[in-house]
Amino acid sequence: MAKKMKTMKSAAKRFKVTGSGKIVSYGAGHSHHLEKKSMKRKKRQLQKREVLKKDLKNIQPLVPYLK
Repeated sequence: MAKKMKTMKSAAKRFKVTGSGKIVSYGAGHSHHLEKKSMKRKKRQLQKREVLKKDLKNIQPLVPYLK
């Protein structure tokens, strides 16, 4: 019997799937050292971004059931 593939829970909390099937995540650096960043920069970092295609091959093994 084949073993179950395990989901890395920390990665599952960082990535979500849109209705069209794209994987999105927040921009880096959005939760610390906020007092020195401009409001424009903070708002830009809080927006969800589509994960690049070249990064998908690293994310897929971490969250195999994210679809």
